Amino acid sequence: MKGSGGTHIAVAVSEVHSAAAVTAVRSPSAEVHLAPLPWFALRVRPQQERSALLALRNKGLHGYLPLYRTRRRWSDRYKELQLPLFPGYLFCRFSPLDRLRVETTPSVLYIVTWGHRLEPVSDSEIAAVQSMLASGLPATPYPYLKDGDFVYIHRGPLQGLEGILVQVKSIWRVVVSVTLLQRSVAVEVDRETIAPSSRLRPRPLTSALSAYG
Repeated sequence: MKGSGGTHIAVAVSEVHSAAAVTAVRSPSAEVHLAPLPWFALRVRPQQERSALLALRNKGLHGYLPLYRTRRRWSDRYKELQLPLFPGYLFCRFSPLDRLRVETTPSVLYIVTWGHRLEPVSDSEIAAVQSMLASGLPATPYPYLKDGDFVYIHRGPLQGLEGILVQVKSIWRVVVSVTLLQRSVAVEVDRETIAPSSRLRPRPLTSALSAYG
Protein backbone atom coordinates (compact mmCIF):
# COMPACT_ATOMS: atom_id res chain seq x y z
CA MET A 1 0.00 0.00 0.00
CA LYS A 2 1.26 3.43 -0.90
CA GLY A 3 0.87 6.79 0.82
CA SER A 4 0.67 7.76 4.49
CA GLY A 5 -1.50 4.75 5.34
CA GLY A 6 1.25 2.41 4.18
CA THR A 7 3.71 4.21 6.41
CA HIS A 8 1.47 3.75 9.43
CA ILE A 9 1.13 0.02 8.71
CA ALA A 10 4.91 -0.37 8.42
CA VAL A 11 5.47 1.42 11.73
CA ALA A 12 2.84 -0.75 13.43
CA VAL A 13 4.46 -3.95 12.14
CA SER A 14 7.87 -2.72 13.32
CA GLU A 15 6.48 -2.03 16.79
CA VAL A 16 4.97 -5.53 16.98
CA HIS A 17 8.33 -7.07 16.05
CA SER A 18 10.13 -4.94 18.68
CA ALA A 19 7.66 -5.98 21.39
CA ALA A 20 8.11 -9.64 20.46
CA ALA A 21 11.89 -9.27 20.68
CA VAL A 22 11.64 -7.77 24.18
CA THR A 23 9.30 -10.57 25.25
CA ALA A 24 11.76 -13.18 23.95
CA VAL A 25 14.67 -11.64 25.87
CA ARG A 26 12.69 -11.57 29.11
CA SER A 27 11.15 -15.02 28.79
CA PRO A 28 11.92 -17.51 31.61
CA SER A 29 13.48 -19.99 29.18
CA ALA A 30 15.95 -17.35 27.98
CA GLU A 31 16.92 -16.46 31.54
CA VAL A 32 17.55 -20.13 32.37
CA HIS A 33 19.68 -20.50 29.25
CA LEU A 34 21.79 -17.48 30.20
CA ALA A 35 22.28 -18.52 33.83
CA PRO A 36 25.96 -19.14 34.66
CA LEU A 37 27.12 -22.73 34.95
CA PRO A 38 28.07 -23.95 38.44
CA TRP A 39 31.66 -24.03 39.71
CA PHE A 40 33.23 -27.40 40.47
CA ALA A 41 36.59 -28.17 42.09
CA LEU A 42 39.08 -30.37 40.24
CA ARG A 43 41.93 -32.37 41.72
CA VAL A 44 44.92 -32.16 39.39
CA ARG A 45 48.40 -33.63 39.26
CA PRO A 46 50.93 -32.01 41.63
CA GLN A 47 52.61 -28.93 40.14
CA GLN A 48 50.53 -29.26 36.95
CA GLU A 49 47.81 -26.77 37.84
CA ARG A 50 48.71 -24.40 34.99
CA SER A 51 48.91 -27.12 32.34
CA ALA A 52 45.53 -28.49 33.49
CA LEU A 53 44.04 -24.99 33.25
CA LEU A 54 45.40 -24.57 29.71
CA ALA A 55 44.05 -27.99 28.67
CA LEU A 56 40.58 -27.07 29.98
CA ARG A 57 40.63 -23.78 28.08
CA ASN A 58 41.69 -25.58 24.91
CA LYS A 59 38.45 -27.59 25.27
CA GLY A 60 36.45 -24.37 25.53
CA LEU A 61 35.86 -24.74 29.27
CA HIS A 62 36.09 -21.86 31.75
CA GLY A 63 38.73 -22.62 34.40
CA TYR A 64 39.98 -20.57 37.34
CA LEU A 65 43.33 -21.03 39.10
CA PRO A 66 43.72 -18.66 42.09
CA LEU A 67 47.34 -17.51 42.47
CA TYR A 68 49.02 -15.58 45.28
CA ARG A 69 52.35 -13.75 45.38
CA THR A 70 55.16 -14.87 47.65
CA ARG A 71 58.91 -14.38 48.02
CA ARG A 72 61.20 -17.40 48.01
CA ARG A 73 64.94 -17.54 48.48
CA TRP A 74 66.65 -18.46 45.22
CA SER A 75 70.40 -19.16 45.60
CA ASP A 76 71.82 -15.85 46.88
CA ARG A 77 68.72 -13.72 46.23
CA TYR A 78 64.98 -13.58 46.76
CA LYS A 79 62.55 -14.13 43.90
CA GLU A 80 58.87 -13.19 43.75
CA LEU A 81 56.66 -16.05 42.60
CA GLN A 82 52.99 -16.63 41.84
CA LEU A 83 51.89 -19.94 43.35
CA PRO A 84 48.54 -21.76 43.44
CA LEU A 85 46.47 -20.71 46.42
CA PHE A 86 45.10 -24.27 46.67
CA PRO A 87 47.97 -26.54 45.53
CA GLY A 88 46.68 -29.48 43.52
CA TYR A 89 43.28 -27.92 42.85
CA LEU A 90 41.62 -25.56 40.42
CA PHE A 91 38.03 -24.61 39.60
CA CYS A 92 35.98 -25.01 36.46
CA ARG A 93 32.51 -23.96 35.32
CA PHE A 94 30.73 -26.72 33.42
CA SER A 95 27.46 -28.58 33.04
CA PRO A 96 27.24 -32.00 34.74
CA LEU A 97 26.55 -33.33 31.23
CA ASP A 98 30.19 -32.46 30.39
CA ARG A 99 31.58 -34.49 33.30
CA LEU A 100 33.39 -37.04 31.10
CA ARG A 101 34.92 -34.29 28.94
CA VAL A 102 36.35 -32.67 32.07
CA GLU A 103 37.59 -35.90 33.65
CA THR A 104 39.47 -36.89 30.48
CA THR A 105 41.38 -33.58 30.36
CA PRO A 106 45.18 -34.03 30.63
CA SER A 107 46.55 -33.44 34.19
CA VAL A 108 43.04 -33.64 35.72
CA LEU A 109 42.79 -36.51 38.22
CA TYR A 110 39.13 -36.25 39.23
CA ILE A 111 36.28 -33.91 40.08
CA VAL A 112 35.90 -33.33 43.82
CA THR A 113 32.58 -34.90 44.86
CA TRP A 114 30.48 -35.35 47.98
CA GLY A 115 30.21 -39.11 48.21
CA HIS A 116 29.55 -40.09 44.60
CA ARG A 117 27.52 -36.96 43.85
CA LEU A 118 28.80 -33.88 42.05
CA GLU A 119 28.84 -30.99 44.52
CA PRO A 120 29.28 -27.46 43.17
CA VAL A 121 31.40 -24.87 44.95
CA SER A 122 29.41 -21.89 46.19
CA ASP A 123 29.53 -18.87 43.87
CA SER A 124 29.91 -16.64 46.94
CA GLU A 125 33.03 -18.55 48.07
CA ILE A 126 34.65 -18.19 44.65
CA ALA A 127 33.73 -14.49 44.56
CA ALA A 128 35.20 -13.98 48.05
CA VAL A 129 38.53 -15.56 47.02
CA GLN A 130 38.62 -13.44 43.84
CA SER A 131 37.89 -10.30 45.87
CA MET A 132 40.71 -11.02 48.33
CA LEU A 133 43.25 -11.60 45.56
CA ALA A 134 42.14 -8.51 43.62
CA SER A 135 42.45 -6.28 46.69
CA GLY A 136 46.25 -6.22 46.54
CA LEU A 137 46.49 -7.09 50.24
CA PRO A 138 48.79 -9.95 51.34
CA ALA A 139 46.91 -13.25 51.01
CA THR A 140 48.26 -16.71 51.82
CA PRO A 141 46.99 -20.30 52.16
CA TYR A 142 45.63 -21.00 55.64
CA PRO A 143 44.58 -24.11 57.60
CA TYR A 144 40.87 -24.92 57.16
CA LEU A 145 38.67 -23.58 59.97
CA LYS A 146 35.33 -24.96 61.09
CA ASP A 147 34.60 -22.92 64.18
CA GLY A 148 35.03 -19.23 64.97
CA ASP A 149 33.47 -15.80 64.92
CA PHE A 150 32.16 -14.51 61.61
CA VAL A 151 32.86 -10.86 60.83
CA TYR A 152 32.31 -8.52 57.92
CA ILE A 153 34.56 -5.78 56.60
CA HIS A 154 32.68 -2.48 56.48
CA ARG A 155 35.19 -0.29 54.64
CA GLY A 156 38.32 -0.47 52.52
CA PRO A 157 39.08 -2.54 49.38
CA LEU A 158 37.40 -5.62 50.88
CA GLN A 159 34.21 -3.86 51.99
CA GLY A 160 31.31 -6.33 52.30
CA LEU A 161 33.51 -9.42 52.61
CA GLU A 162 32.50 -11.90 55.33
CA GLY A 163 34.84 -14.39 56.98
CA ILE A 164 36.24 -15.71 60.25
CA LEU A 165 38.28 -13.33 62.37
CA VAL A 166 41.54 -14.67 63.79
CA GLN A 167 44.18 -12.89 65.86
CA VAL A 168 47.70 -14.31 65.93
CA LYS A 169 50.02 -12.25 68.14
CA SER A 170 49.32 -8.63 67.10
CA ILE A 171 48.08 -9.42 63.58
CA TRP A 172 44.39 -9.61 62.68
CA ARG A 173 43.29 -11.76 59.77
CA VAL A 174 39.98 -12.58 58.12
CA VAL A 175 39.75 -16.15 56.87
CA VAL A 176 37.54 -17.24 53.95
CA SER A 177 37.02 -20.96 53.33
CA VAL A 178 36.11 -23.13 50.36
CA THR A 179 34.02 -25.72 52.19
CA LEU A 180 34.18 -28.53 49.62
CA LEU A 181 37.99 -28.49 49.51
CA GLN A 182 38.35 -27.93 53.27
CA ARG A 183 40.91 -25.23 52.48
CA SER A 184 41.04 -21.61 53.62
CA VAL A 185 42.68 -18.30 52.71
CA ALA A 186 43.69 -15.59 55.20
CA VAL A 187 44.15 -11.88 54.51
CA GLU A 188 45.56 -9.30 56.91
CA VAL A 189 43.10 -6.54 57.89
CA ASP A 190 42.94 -3.43 60.03
CA ARG A 191 40.98 -4.20 63.20
CA GLU A 192 39.09 -0.93 62.79
CA THR A 193 37.59 -2.05 59.47
CA ILE A 194 35.73 -5.11 60.80
CA ALA A 195 32.50 -5.63 62.74
CA PRO A 196 30.54 -8.66 64.00
CA SER A 197 28.46 -10.42 61.36
CA SER A 198 24.89 -11.65 61.77
CA ARG A 199 26.36 -15.14 61.35
CA LEU A 200 28.36 -14.80 64.58
CA ARG A 201 29.45 -18.10 66.11
CA PRO A 202 29.95 -18.51 69.84
CA ARG A 203 33.50 -19.80 70.23
CA PRO A 204 36.56 -17.81 69.01
CA LEU A 205 39.51 -19.57 67.44
CA THR A 206 42.41 -17.40 68.58
CA SER A 207 43.65 -19.83 71.22
CA ALA A 208 43.37 -22.84 68.91
CA LEU A 209 45.35 -21.07 66.19
CA SER A 210 48.24 -19.82 68.30
CA ALA A 211 50.40 -22.54 66.76
CA TYR A 212 50.18 -20.79 63.39
CA GLY A 213 51.77 -17.53 64.58
